[in-house]
Amino acid sequence: MSLTNTSTFWLKIEPDAFRQPLQHEAMRVISMDLDRHDFQLNELIERIKGHDHRLIALQIPEGLKMQALEMMDEIEDETSAKVILAADPCYGACDLVHDKMKSMGVELVAHMGHSQMNIDSGMPTQFIDVTYDGDPAIDPVLPILAQHRAIAQARLTEGDISELSEEEAKNRFLDAVGRVAPLKGTKLGLVASIQHLHLVFDYKERFEAAGYVVEVPVGGARLTFPGQVLGCNYSGDDDQIGHYLFLGSGDFHPIGLALHTGKPLAMLDPYTGDASEMGSERIERILRQRFGLIMAIQESQNFAILIGEKPGQMRRSLALKLKRTLEKHGKKGYLLALEHVGPELIDFYPVDAFVNTACPRIAIDDFVKYAKPLVTPFELEVALGEKKWETGYQFDEIP
Repeated sequence: MSLTNTSTFWLKIEPDAFRQPLQHEAMRVISMDLDRHDFQLNELIERIKGHDHRLIALQIPEGLKMQALEMMDEIEDETSAKVILAADPCYGACDLVHDKMKSMGVELVAHMGHSQMNIDSGMPTQFIDVTYDGDPAIDPVLPILAQHRAIAQARLTEGDISELSEEEAKNRFLDAVGRVAPLKGTKLGLVASIQHLHLVFDYKERFEAAGYVVEVPVGGARLTFPGQVLGCNYSGDDDQIGHYLFLGSGDFHPIGLALHTGKPLAMLDPYTGDASEMGSERIERILRQRFGLIMAIQESQNFAILIGEKPGQMRRSLALKLKRTLEKHGKKGYLLALEHVGPELIDFYPVDAFVNTACPRIAIDDFVKYAKPLVTPFELEVALGEKKWETGYQFDEIP
C-alpha cells in the first residue's frame, strides 16, 4: 500500500460508513420481530413483591423502548410498585442510572437486555435477560468460513515482525488481516451478542459436525458469559483462534472484534438467516481513517482529554496518565468530565484535538461528527512516539 502524501490523510477521511452511529444499530437489531423475544419479567415481579418495593426504575435499551409502556403496565398491574422509566439513552450495562434515581427515592433499578458487569452503580440493580428464538441454518456461512480458515492456515507461517522498517510497520498497521502476532492455531472462535448467547453451544456442535475445531472464548470480568462480546471488550481472544463467527445482527460488535483481533470474521444473522463477512476492505478503510487522525494530531499542542462520568465508563487514572504523557512531550492536556459526550458539548473549546477515555466506541463510530480530531488513548500514544506502528492497531477496551 502506498503511504505517500500521508499529511493529507485527514482531508481524505470518508465518513459515509459512519453517518448512522453504530451504537444505535446495536440496539436497533433487538427491536426486530418483538413477538419472538422473551422478556423475562417474572423474576423481577417476584422480587418486587417479596421486598414490597413501592418505587422502581426501569432502564431499557433504545431498541426496546417502544415496548416500555407495556412493560410498565405489566409491572404496575402485578405489583404495588410504581415505575419510573429512565428515558435517557442507554447503550449497555456500563450505562447504569445511579445517584439521580436514588435521590428520587427509587428502591430498585431493573435494567433490561444487558448482562451484569464488574461495576457498582451504587443502586440495587436487577439485570433482566432478553432472548430471541432464532435458529438460522449454517449452510450459507460455510463457504465463507472455509475461505477464512485458509487465511488463518496461511498466517501460521508468518515470520518475525521485530525487524520492520517504519514504512513496512505502517503498512502492517493499515492491514486488516495479519497485523497482529503470528497465530498458533486455526480454531473457529464462536461468539454472539447477548440476546443470542443461548444458541452458542448448540451451534458449536453444528460447526464441529461440519468439520471445524470450535472454541467458545471466555473473556475477563466485564464479560458474564462464555462467547459474549461487548462493544468495548473482546478479551476472550487468544492465539489458538484463527478466525471468528459472530451470531447476531448489525455491524457494531463485528467492527470492534475485527479491529481488536485482525482476524477474518463471518456473521450469521439469527433474525434473517443471512450470512456475510466483515470484509477486509471495510476494516482497512477504517484503519486508514484512524491512521489519518494520528497523522493529523502529530503537531497538535493542546488536547482536551474526555473522562466519562458513567460508572462503567470512568477511566480517571488513564486520563491522568495521558495528561502526564502530554506534559512530558511539552504539550497541554485539559481534563473534561462529561456524562454524555457529543460535539455540541465540546467542539467550542479552543483545543487542537480530543482524546476519548469514555466509551471507546465514541472515537471509532462518531468521530465524523466532531469539528476536530477525536482519537483514542492508543492513537495519541502512537502520535507521540510512545507506541510503535509495528504492534498493529490496538483497539481501545475497558477491561
